[in-house]
Amino acid sequence: MRMLLVAALAAVPGGCGKPDDASHATVLKLAHGLDVTHPVHKGMIYMAERAHERSGGRLRIDIYPSEQLGSERECLELVQLGILAMTKSSSAPMEGFVPTFKVLGLPYLFRDDEHMWKVFQGPIGAEILAAGESKGLKGLCFYNAGARSFYTKSKRVETPTDLVGLKIRVQKSIMSMRMIEAMGGAPTPIDWGELYTSLQQGVVDGAENNPPSFHTSHHYELCQYYILDEHLRVPDVLVINPEIWRGLSPELQRILQEAVDASVVEQRRLWDEAVERALTEVQRAGVTIIRPDRQPFRAAVQSVWAEFEGTPIGELAARVQAVE
Repeated sequence: MRMLLVAALAAVPGGCGKPDDASHATVLKLAHGLDVTHPVHKGMIYMAERAHERSGGRLRIDIYPSEQLGSERECLELVQLGILAMTKSSSAPMEGFVPTFKVLGLPYLFRDDEHMWKVFQGPIGAEILAAGESKGLKGLCFYNAGARSFYTKSKRVETPTDLVGLKIRVQKSIMSMRMIEAMGGAPTPIDWGELYTSLQQGVVDGAENNPPSFHTSHHYELCQYYILDEHLRVPDVLVINPEIWRGLSPELQRILQEAVDASVVEQRRLWDEAVERALTEVQRAGVTIIRPDRQPFRAAVQSVWAEFEGTPIGELAARVQAVE
């Protein structure tokens, strides 16, 4: 059914960013995997509304959330093919398409949120976004996906050794798998849309994600513990097919990029509110929030960093950490 819908979209006028004869508008199709209550989805709604308003209705962005058109990886592939104009992906699955994104998967790469945004909004961030253009994935912006932390069904985790023997869901990311292995857990790649059932059926013992995703996914209904070790700050990335981008007039390119930039500011505001709300709600539902000493977790992943010494990823990581 999903592929039939995608095939139908490909036949819709404007589906690949070309003028729609019915409305005389340029229509861009954007699909992603998040729930409609998620602050990243709301940020993209803001972006679409602003682009439509600023263009006087000449630019329309139709958004398909909740994996309606496929998983993150499938949507990225559809953008490469030009069947979809745009998608939002976590930077972790992007590693499989654009190797430069591996740097963002290094655990404890950023000192804090302030450091992270200095990188994303500076020359290094622009360099990373541009790295996917030759792969059919032009980066438009980073969205805040916060800090990722572990959550488990029934085992209390306060140090990395507590993860030994646990099957932990990870994104389809080599870096994420190496990180879990370094901490002693068993990494288990599973698509986001399948995770609730996998937790329910015991396929995995836990997972890792940011507070809003833990909350909006309802995984807190199955997991007793949320461990705020904050091992990763992996952003979401908004990408567009480069040929579709080049097919827009310079004016529409400017309007779209301005709408994207404005949506980053709005999404960051929504994100901060969502984190506070999520932690309050999951605690109210009975989840125990653990704030462990993070130093043992940092020490446990040094072997992951060592793998990249003397490589382009290691050199880029050093540049990131040098940003003041």
